[in-house]
Amino acid sequence: MNFFGIGLPEMVLIFIVGLLIFGPKKLPEIGRSLGKAIRGFQDATNEFKNEFQQEVSQIEDAVKMQAQLEPDPAAEQAEATESTENAADEKSESTAS
Repeated sequence: MNFFGIGLPEMVLIFIVGLLIFGPKKLPEIGRSLGKAIRGFQDATNEFKNEFQQEVSQIEDAVKMQAQLEPDPAAEQAEATESTENAADEKSESTAS
């Protein structure tokens, strides 16, 4: 069993030292407080992660919308070339007749 890089012998040693320092009555209280603190940290981390992901998705949506609104320069150039060719064709047809 490896918990936070601490093996079973180290955990037993930490428990014994804590028992000697704080006594049997205070140790469960300290453990409970530590557990609540870790849980609060995990909740805050998850909340931050969720907010960050929401912001990223909003930015991606905005970029996609911007890309859809902006015309494609290659398409614009193709349309301009096509309209120029059509105008030249019409001009040559009118001069031929």
